[in-house]
Amino acid sequence: MTDAYLYEALRTPRGLGTQEGSLYSIKPISLLTGLMRELQQRHQLDTALIDDLLLGCMTPVGDQGANLARIAVLAAGWDGKVAGAQLNRFGASGLAALNLAAQQVRSGWDELVVAGGVESPSRVPAGADGGAWSLDPGTSLATGYVPAVTSADVLATLERHRREQLDAWALRSQHRAVAARAAYRFRSIVPVRDQNGVLVLADDEMIRPQLSLEALGCLTPLADAGYDAICLLRHPLPGRVEHLHTAGNAASPADGAALALVGSKTAGARLGVEPRARMAAGAVTGGEAAAAARKALTRAGLSIDDIDLFEVHETYAAVVLRFVRELALPVDKVNVNGGAIALGDAAGASGCMLLGTLLDELEARRLRRGLVAMGAGAGMAIATIIERV
Repeated sequence: MTDAYLYEALRTPRGLGTQEGSLYSIKPISLLTGLMRELQQRHQLDTALIDDLLLGCMTPVGDQGANLARIAVLAAGWDGKVAGAQLNRFGASGLAALNLAAQQVRSGWDELVVAGGVESPSRVPAGADGGAWSLDPGTSLATGYVPAVTSADVLATLERHRREQLDAWALRSQHRAVAARAAYRFRSIVPVRDQNGVLVLADDEMIRPQLSLEALGCLTPLADAGYDAICLLRHPLPGRVEHLHTAGNAASPADGAALALVGSKTAGARLGVEPRARMAAGAVTGGEAAAAARKALTRAGLSIDDIDLFEVHETYAAVVLRFVRELALPVDKVNVNGGAIALGDAAGASGCMLLGTLLDELEARRLRRGLVAMGAGAGMAIATIIERV
């Protein structure tokens, strides 16, 4: 089996995922084609050599429907032989696309694949695609459906977190993102321009440099008690659900896109591009992010101590704190440039964004291995390990 290598990782800035956000006027397909043209120009890429474009998207309807991957190939002017597929693993879709690209290369079925994701909640709100899980009463009851924020509150309650702990992690995320932006550590960002070439957004716009613990403490919880009865039936909770997550210690929806170039060593030599990292292992599971991380580590023949940096998707503060406790991690290895609480969650694109951030930081620090871990809707999780070459 051949190795799969990571040759490039690019992303747009994250924009506020509402109609007031800077990227609201930019269609999802335009976010993609801008990155595709940048990838092509940066490496003088002959797109006829690309076998497939795999695209993650959590809400594949409207502007994001009808196999956006293949349509983007045509809209970007890439060679017509490049195929395209869209996939949905909820918020982990972008990382799932990358893992699938690596599998296709490792199997020998393909030599060069572009993978990533896109999400524009300002134009296509989460949940716009419907589905039996949340909308069909029978399915909801049978599966114990509760909204994601309520699940996070259940986790915080089980972990016996205090509100102050969650807010402290959120402030850490903000401080680290502020420092990373000031030091130009988000090197994979490609500014977004409109159809006339006018700059629309150059940096992540959701970072809040002036945020304080006092301001965080004034925010009200996002969830109410509407689903508490279901939670109390299914979890060994100490009497009640503590609703502790707010707009300050949870990730806000963000617009954005991300792409990565994955291929064999032979494909890279043909392109004249040196690999930046090897895709060492990946895993998915019906469980928490820590379980997916352990599964990936086992497949790679590695231990926790072999990993230099971790990128854990910060959908909610309790999720990251649980991951850190479960794996007994030193916090100075985790989300060193902040996370989605500060930067925003671009759903289908977030996994690819995290991988690009991790790759940039491994190179900046001259470290060897990194691991990305994410939870996803309906109780799933995913992890990916990369190794610099």
